[in-house]
Amino acid sequence: MDRSQQLKAITKRIQSLPTLPQVVNKLTTMVESPEVTAKDVGKLIGSDQVLGAKVLRLVNSPFYGFPGRISSISHAIILLGFNVIKGVVLSASVFDLMEKSMIGLWEHSLGCAVVSGRICRVLNLSDPEEISTAALLHDIGKVLIRVSLQDDYEKIRGLVENRNYSFREAELEILGLDHAQIGSWLAQEWKLPERLTIPITFHHEPHKAPKIRERVSIVHVADSIVRAFGVGSGGDPWVSRISPSAWETLGLSRFDLKEMASQILDDLAEADARLGAPED
Repeated sequence: MDRSQQLKAITKRIQSLPTLPQVVNKLTTMVESPEVTAKDVGKLIGSDQVLGAKVLRLVNSPFYGFPGRISSISHAIILLGFNVIKGVVLSASVFDLMEKSMIGLWEHSLGCAVVSGRICRVLNLSDPEEISTAALLHDIGKVLIRVSLQDDYEKIRGLVENRNYSFREAELEILGLDHAQIGSWLAQEWKLPERLTIPITFHHEPHKAPKIRERVSIVHVADSIVRAFGVGSGGDPWVSRISPSAWETLGLSRFDLKEMASQILDDLAEADARLGAPED
């Protein structure tokens, strides 16, 4: 059975997709209209007070570049743009799906977003906010496995804990494919743009990305760095090897990596102070 058939078989077993707030579905339609204003979108997001508070909390985090300076959703939209805000709203919603047992994955994903933002600034790349959002969402496939394939999730955890598998190796043995492919399918079901879907799909294999390989490489490198720094948990204790092609794509050997590591640690400490664990 090839991977596409395996994915089809798994998706049939999923009773229902994790549900997103009605606001997210409305927002997806709304941002496509050229006549929609920041005020319109801000009003929609603000109609869900809990979601609105979480969005403000995220946009005031260090990886969006305006820590503690954004006081309203409308202000955030003007500064960050519709696409980034859509990703932030989705991020807040996705991590609402996590149970307490997945708190480590939230911290890991947040750390990846912070590190991605720092790499973008070091490389002087455009759209750092959108790349950070892709990093925040890169492991959504793990969320789907945890929420909708609970028996398989327990088997995967068993291999990780008892046989020292990496989470991805265990997924491949139990499911025949990994969280990146499942996350890719989910991202397409949610109609996310390619700028988010491609990094989700190829964050373990950046050399296979059909385009925006630079963005994918940033998320890939950030994932390994965050694991090395011990921030949160990606589901196992292992630090994945950085792909040589990603390193070359970004040209990181030209930079002072010691200084970058120091900056990253400062960014992570600030993010932890401002955000910490998601609120109930």
